[in-house]
Amino acid sequence: MTEADLVAHKALCAQYAVKYGLDPAIVAAVCEQESGWNPWAMRFEPAFYPRYSVPMALKHETEAYARATSFGLMQVMGEVARELGFVGRYLTQLCDPAMGIEYGCKKLQKCFSVHGDADTSLLAYNGGGNPRYGEQVLARVPQYT
Repeated sequence: MTEADLVAHKALCAQYAVKYGLDPAIVAAVCEQESGWNPWAMRFEPAFYPRYSVPMALKHETEAYARATSFGLMQVMGEVARELGFVGRYLTQLCDPAMGIEYGCKKLQKCFSVHGDADTSLLAYNGGGNPRYGEQVLARVPQYT
């Protein structure tokens, strides 16, 4: 990634953080933690698929797999994006930096509104699989303030 790309991604973090009442430094830290600033990052979550996607009995198998995949800078799960109102035809559209950061901020804002404190909210954002997730993200914040 070029320095210009990083500057542009940070600007999007600031834009959507303000829109959703979040700290821009936390949003940037989540991007670094989740994707290393790679907007094309995608990760299939094998435990999610049989537990959540299969019971939905979706018409298209591709959509079922995509809902069990996280996308983009903030690694937003396809199912989470759908729950938050994403109506795009393809969940891979979450790899567009603006789209992914917006839906990541929607999810993060929801976590903060439920949990309040940063550590617990970040843990909820990540799904709770890594008990040190909040601490790891917060350790990255100073470089973005």
